[in-house]
Amino acid sequence: MNNHEFGKMMEIRTRKFAISIIDLSSSLTYSYENNVIKNQITKSGTSIGANYREANRARSKADFLNKIKICESETNETMYWLEVIVDLKYPDMGKITPLMCEANELLALFTSIGTKLKHH
Repeated sequence: MNNHEFGKMMEIRTRKFAISIIDLSSSLTYSYENNVIKNQITKSGTSIGANYREANRARSKADFLNKIKICESETNETMYWLEVIVDLKYPDMGKITPLMCEANELLALFTSIGTKLKHH
């Protein structure tokens, strides 16, 4: 798989992740506290794909690396909110495990991309 194909695959993957995060967020019951969690996880979880898409249209290697670092940060924040949901023992836990796995994989990919670019 070349870089262009990988980039397209990651755009699709991060968009699917965003949709899954929105689905999870919409399943949380309404309360002031839950709305804080819903807003935070929706913002960070959907930001990953948007920033990755922007990275693929970067004007320079430095711009690309900066956007990848933002993806890494947003993925880490999303993982935090997923962990909060797990700790609160919300009823829709079946949705959480696959999201945690995907977030971990995305974080590893973004970290690897960032590390490789820094050393080249």
